Parts: sequence; C-alpha cells; structure tokens
Amino acid sequence: MSDDVLISAERGVGRIRLNRPKAIHALTTEMCEVMSEALLRWRTDSNIQCILIDHAEGRGFCAGGDVVMLAKSGAGDAHKAKEFFFAEYRLNHLLFSYEKPTIAIMDGITMGGGVGISQPCTFKVATENTRLAMPETGIGLFPDVGGGWYLSRLPGRAGQFMALTGARLDGAECTYLGLATHYIPTASLEELVDRIVTAPDRAQGTLGGASGILPDAKIADNLALINRLFASDRLEEILTALEADDSEWSEKELLTLRTKSPLSCKVSLRLLAEGGTRATFADEMRAEYALAGRVVRTHDFKEGVNALLIETVSESARIALAQEIDRGGELQAVSPAVESAKLFGASSFFTRLVLYAITHRNTRKLANVPSVSLCSAG
Repeated sequence: MSDDVLISAERGVGRIRLNRPKAIHALTTEMCEVMSEALLRWRTDSNIQCILIDHAEGRGFCAGGDVVMLAKSGAGDAHKAKEFFFAEYRLNHLLFSYEKPTIAIMDGITMGGGVGISQPCTFKVATENTRLAMPETGIGLFPDVGGGWYLSRLPGRAGQFMALTGARLDGAECTYLGLATHYIPTASLEELVDRIVTAPDRAQGTLGGASGILPDAKIADNLALINRLFASDRLEEILTALEADDSEWSEKELLTLRTKSPLSCKVSLRLLAEGGTRATFADEMRAEYALAGRVVRTHDFKEGVNALLIETVSESARIALAQEIDRGGELQAVSPAVESAKLFGASSFFTRLVLYAITHRNTRKLANVPSVSLCSAG
C-alpha cells in the first residue's frame, strides 16, 4: 500500500488521508488505485457508515495530478497517461455512485484531481483557506475529472468562466456556487473530525452545527458580467465580447485568457456544451477518457507543461516570435501557433511556446495538432 495515501477505519468511519505534502498531495496512479480498493472494500462493510477524505499535513487538499508524467507519457505512446486517467476516472465515478455518505474537506488548494475527488462527495466542506480551480487550459489540457458535468451545471456561465480562465475561488465563492455544501473555519476542523468519528450516523447534523458565518462571495458581484461576456460557446465571440467591454474586470480577464491554450479553450467549451446534456456521469467519464488520451499528445499540452513546470521561455523567443508572425513565415505550417496568433496575437504565451520549440529545438519538427473529438478514443 502506498504511503502517499493513508487508509484507516476509525469506529464507523472509513478515512482516506492524502499524504504527499511535497507535491501538495497531487494524485498518482497508485494513490487512485489504493483509494478505489478501500472504497470497494468499505462499500460492503456494515461497520463503515461514512467516508471522510482529507489531507494528512501540508498547505493544501490536493493540487491535481502528476502532469509532468502525463506530458512525458504523451510524448510517447501515452500508455502510462491512459493508465492514470483510467484509475483516476474510475475513482471519480466510484465516489459519484457510492451508496454511503462521503465527506471531503477541501481545506487549502483544491485543483484538478482534487476537484475530481471532492465534487462527487455527498458533503463538501470549504474553509477560509480553500482555493478551488480548474486551471487546465493554462497547460494545454481541459477541465477533466468530471469537469464537463459539474461546471456545466453551475449557475449561469460560471462554469465556462472557470474552465477558460482557471479562476481560483475561495471558500465563500465555492459555497455560493454550490461547489461546497458547508463553510467551516479551519480552526474547527479537528473538532469536526472527532465528532464525526464519535457519531458517524449523525455526520450531516454535525456538519450543519459546525458551519460558520458565510462571508460575501466576491464572484456574486461579477456574475452578470460573466453571464453576458462568456455567453457564447465560441471562443472567438467571448474574446470579442471582452474586447468590446470597457470595464477593468473584462480587461483583466482578457489578459488572463491570452495566457491560455486556444485549443484547450475550444475543447473546454465544447466539453461543457455536451456535458450539460449527458444523461449520466458514466457517459461523461467515458467521453473525457477518450478525449484525455488524445489531448496529452498535442503539442499545446507538451509545450505548456514543459514551459510552466520544466523550463522557462526566454525573452529572445518572444521577440523572435513577433518577427516571425510579422513575416508570415514558418509559422504558417504550425497550426497551434497560427491559431494562437489569430486569436491572441504575438504576445500569446502558447504562440511563444511553439516558436520556442521551432527556434531552439530545430532538431525535431512540430507536426500539426491532430483534430480532437470528444467521442473518438485515442
């Protein structure tokens, strides 16, 4: 059993504690498999009345998954990446369909894979330290782990806004949007866990009794703008709407979007459009699994992870990119850069990445990004 996740049974509570603090408890394939095995075992154990998921130590609940491994795998046959997605999505679906009450304590950073193991739970606890986000478009991925299901069902266009911008929500905002069921101060969590373990059959009442006063949710002030400016399922129309609006908020969000992968943004919009009409969560996970195996092999993803987590794009690459776009030269053969330049201009982060690969790694050629289908397996 992996030491990266601690499994125990305390009285009538099955406890899952993420224990990889140096990586902010980012999930690995083995961690997902260990959690699924425990959940399957407890599902038929009459002594276990509820499940509690939190983190053992450190400053966050779960920062996501091992994206460096995914990028390296995607550069090859993507076998290990697909193994990870299968284990993770199986865990997500198991939690979604679990017959016993499940509780996730989202204290601190809750991103990507952390969202995937908290949102299916019966009860989702946010605190003043919660920072929940789906930041995948920043590395050329998409909001998976059920993102097409959950985000498409948020009020108005909040889900589309989150998917495109990777906005970080605090605990009050999560509770306001329904991404958390309870808001409880961090200082009360230790007592909360003790009370749940003491009386697992009264977990819901215990959560309600521990809930604190909900602060104002900042996102509420911007929902009207979000609904208007992010109304379209076409990225180009969202960019046009933001450019035409003269508010400081729209200018800030436009600048944010210009740091994202246009391919990922388009995929995310389509995922949410289709996810909102899917009949079952299992259908959503099947679609996301088919898509994930394709996306990890795109250049947007590989270069995005490389630049954000492995290397740094130089200023000379940015200048060279601007000149190359002005000349209309070699970039015409590179679809990610062409798409990014058309939408975001020469300063686009992802456009810079592609030229960086061309000018600094000219021992290999970049191929065109393959077409991405939400239905076809890779």
